[in-house]
Amino acid sequence: MPDATKVNIAEDFSKVISTKRTGVLLFLLMALSIFSGECIAAGSEKPGVLETVLKWLPLIFTGFLLNLLVSLVSMTLGTIAGVFLGISQMSQIWAFRKTARFLTQFFRNSPWLVLVFYTILVFPFEIKLFHSVIPFPSWIKATIGLSLPVMANTSEIVRGGIQSVPVAQWESAESLAFSRFKTMWLIIIPQCFKRMIPPWMNLYAILTTASPLISLVGINDALALTRAALEAEGGRIDLLLPMYASLLILFFIYCYPIAVWTVRLEKRYAEKT
Repeated sequence: MPDATKVNIAEDFSKVISTKRTGVLLFLLMALSIFSGECIAAGSEKPGVLETVLKWLPLIFTGFLLNLLVSLVSMTLGTIAGVFLGISQMSQIWAFRKTARFLTQFFRNSPWLVLVFYTILVFPFEIKLFHSVIPFPSWIKATIGLSLPVMANTSEIVRGGIQSVPVAQWESAESLAFSRFKTMWLIIIPQCFKRMIPPWMNLYAILTTASPLISLVGINDALALTRAALEAEGGRIDLLLPMYASLLILFFIYCYPIAVWTVRLEKRYAEKT
């Protein structure tokens, strides 16, 4: 058997082992949380921990879906704005280049929670349009707040991807009388697109795990509903670990495949370059 084949088989086997190990750790975490809760609740007449967790899990899952919606919309808005901002960083026009770099560095180095609070306060709660009053939901404002750091990080991903293309590509396009616009969109961007996918996916995973920040501004996401469920149960101490462990597992199940796929794409594109 060739050495390359042996290495690929070993890597695939290690990935399977790693995935199974992670699944076992999650199972043990949940089992330990439920067991500790059952020990604390032993001798009381209250419903069991597992029964209570399963009762509230559908409600928590609806909040989790809101987290996913916020992360998807924020990622879409931030990506669209970030692509143009990243290209503007490479502009030959001084004003565009300096403005794009300032916005990128400002929002990239600003705390996400502060941006969420700022957008909640700066935007109105309702918009008056002619004789109609249109409500402006808080989750939309929080989505805009999260899209700002996504925009800045996407801008850096685009800038880095463009700069990774050899200068000879620019020179060859210039010798063929391509304009800078055509060179950028027809030659440079297609070459660096694959290189930008892994960090972009990693950014989305980070955004998803950061989406519970919106609960701090009064939005009923998964974290807020988990706290509400605990309060509805009278603040039972035995439910703290199991309830938050179930929330942790929900996010992990969604984000872990993204992380695995990101690593695989990075290796695949590294082998081709």
